[in-house]
Amino acid sequence: QVRLVESGGGLVQPGGSLTLSCAASGSIFGYYYMGWYRQAPGKQRELVASISNEGSANYGDSVKGRFTISTDNAKKTMNLQMNSLKPEDTAVYYCRFSNSLGLYWGQGTQVTVSS
Repeated sequence: QVRLVESGGGLVQPGGSLTLSCAASGSIFGYYYMGWYRQAPGKQRELVASISNEGSANYGDSVKGRFTISTDNAKKTMNLQMNSLKPEDTAVYYCRFSNSLGLYWGQGTQVTVSS
């Protein structure tokens, strides 16, 4: 079992920045992926960014060049630095963890980009 705790969401003005964090605990071993997904009202959940514990990162097209994902393997945490935020980035952001044991989701954190 893996537990994920997200933090860092909130309200920010367009053009601003936020950093989301996800702390993982439990059965974390072997090769794994962590990622951020988001879901806006009336839309499907979509990939924001993902990264493996070997450092291989992948980004959704809408956030490339603005968001940066990183991990601290020793602390089992993952961060998402979000810059140049736009109103269309408004969504609930979910942390996801996957390894050979299964797939796990965090509870979600709201990000609102508005003036």
